[in-house]
Order: sequence, then C-alpha cells, then structure tokens
Amino acid sequence: MERLDEQVKEEADGVYNTLGIIENVAEFRPGMCTEAAQQGLMQWLLKRIKAKMPFDANKLYCSEILAILLQNNDNTRDLLGELDGIDVLLQQLSVFKRHNPSTAEEQEMMENLFVSLCSCLMLASNRERFLKGEGLQLMNLMLREKKMSRTSALKVLDHAMIGPEGSDNCHKFVDILGLRTIFPLFMKTPKKMKKAGFSDKEHEEHVCSIIATMLRNLKGQQRTRLLSKFTENDCEKVDRLMELHFKYLEAVQVADKKIEGEKHDMVRRGEIIEDSMEEEFYLRRLDAGLFVLQLLCYIMVEISNASIPQLQQRVHQILNLRGGSVKVVRHIMREFAENLGDGKSEEFKENERKMILDLLENF
Repeated sequence: MERLDEQVKEEADGVYNTLGIIENVAEFRPGMCTEAAQQGLMQWLLKRIKAKMPFDANKLYCSEILAILLQNNDNTRDLLGELDGIDVLLQQLSVFKRHNPSTAEEQEMMENLFVSLCSCLMLASNRERFLKGEGLQLMNLMLREKKMSRTSALKVLDHAMIGPEGSDNCHKFVDILGLRTIFPLFMKTPKKMKKAGFSDKEHEEHVCSIIATMLRNLKGQQRTRLLSKFTENDCEKVDRLMELHFKYLEAVQVADKKIEGEKHDMVRRGEIIEDSMEEEFYLRRLDAGLFVLQLLCYIMVEISNASIPQLQQRVHQILNLRGGSVKVVRHIMREFAENLGDGKSEEFKENERKMILDLLENF
C-alpha cells in the first residue's frame, strides 16, 4: 500500500480493496490484528488518516479498520500510544469542535475516531498521553460548542477520568474550569442529544459517571470546588440529583417487577434458576437504569459524607418528602459493592467495597 499512488483512480481502488481484505481477515482471525498492526499496518493507517488529502472513501475505511484493530486489544492500544496516535486522533477530531461533519460519511469517520479514542483510553499509559496532548481541553470545548461532536466528547471524558488511573485527568478537568461545562449538562439533558441518536439515559449515565468519578478521585482544593457546586443556588444540584434518583428508581422497580414475574413463572414450571440466569437478570436490571441509579446513589452518599451539613439535610429532606428511604439507597449501594466490575484485582475490589460501606455508615 505504501507504493500505491492514490491520485490514480485504479491505485486508490487497490487501497480500498486491500482494506476490505484486512477487514475480512480481522473478522475471521482476530488474533492477526496484533501482528498486522506491529508489522506496519498501524503506522500506515495513522499516516493515511492524517494525510493532507480531501476526505474520501479510503480515509473513512482507514478509520473503520483502526477502530477494529483497537477493539478489546491492549497490545494495539499500546502500540498506537507509542506511535503518537493519540495526538493524531485529537488533531483529526479537533476539526469537528466548531463544525459539524458535512456528509453522513464524514460523520461516520468522526464516530470511528471517537470510538478508537475511547478504546485507547482503556489503557492507563494512554490516559497520560491524552492529558499531555490537551485532550481534556478539546473535549471541554466540544461540550461548550454544542455541535454533533458533543455527545461523543462526553463519552471520551468518561473513559479518560474513570477509575484510579483517571485521577490526574480529573484534577486537570477542574483546573480548566470543566465543572462549568459539566454541571449545566447535569441540570438539563439537552434536546439535541436525541437527534444525534443518543438517548437521555446514555447522556445522563455519562454525566453522572463523570461526577461520581470526580467525587471518588478528587482531593484538596479541586474536591472543595466540586462540593461547593452542590451548595450553589440553594442546593439546586441536589434537587436535580434527587429528581433523577426517583426517575431511575421507578424505572428499575418496573424492571424488577417484570423479572420477579418471570422468576415466579419459572419456579411454577419447576425450572431451576441457575447462576447464569441470575447474571442475565442483573444485566437486564443494569440496562433498565440500575447502573445510573447506582451512580446517583453513590453521589448522594458521597456528598452526604462531605461534612457539609446542608447537603446531607437536603438529601434526607427530599427523600422523606417524596416517600423515599435511606434503606433503599443503602440496599442499592450494598448490591453495587457486591457486584464490582470484572478485570480488577481482588485487593482493589476489597478496598472499594470497604470505602463504599464506610460511606454508608454515616449516611
């Protein structure tokens, strides 16, 4: 492919067809992805994506192949990082901070590049490269500009900040005044999100995840700045938090009722409910809104433990007013602690569980 001149139509077609072969091989033999990437494919893709040429089908296809190579593969993610690929992705995406893609194909390429970036951020070493490459500043600008890129920028921030590896990004986000961007999105879910094929639930999930992660990771002055946001304007953020809490609690209760009915029918038919079935039920509940509900409860419990009496009072006041209960919140958090994500070490899970249960003590 290095030797083909894409100015010549036949040769450009040759590149396109070669990419087609790579896509097919990747589908049938995913193991080949690492090898191909290391033998120069990754370098060629990045070079082609950043080439100063008009947008065409080949560039779109390259973005697609890149996303496929990075799927569930830490080796290729690491390689992309070493080849300065994070900078390439950020440069290519920066075009869309003030302009929407002009065609459906260009929009598809933008999404592929965002997917690739989210994929890379699963790897801790790439979080640092993202931070140094001013990725946070770019995502923050995209959120403010309200263009099509906004929805994906939110997703990228969530990936960049989550977990202990995201701590530096969390602190930097507060330093670049990111709280002024994220809280308006928390207070009101934008109408435009639906047009971009992004549901309210997805939007609320990412925003709540970012706020919960910041509460978990921030220390010192940045943490104080985050908590003071909740006391502003007569605790309006707490009111919104509780509004969302009851919205998702209701959605989960509806799903629970349905699942209970199914379990009841299974028992009546003499079927045994196995562990795999229980897992499937739990995943269905997460999908119905339990995951967002867990994030909301975590935020409630964190701000109630922040030694700011008015926050805890407001949370309890609204719970009592609307017939909610501390017991329910505790139950949701305990279940969350028991089902902490895969892929983490036992020691990490144990520490997280202890931290959550300690927070519940004073809720």
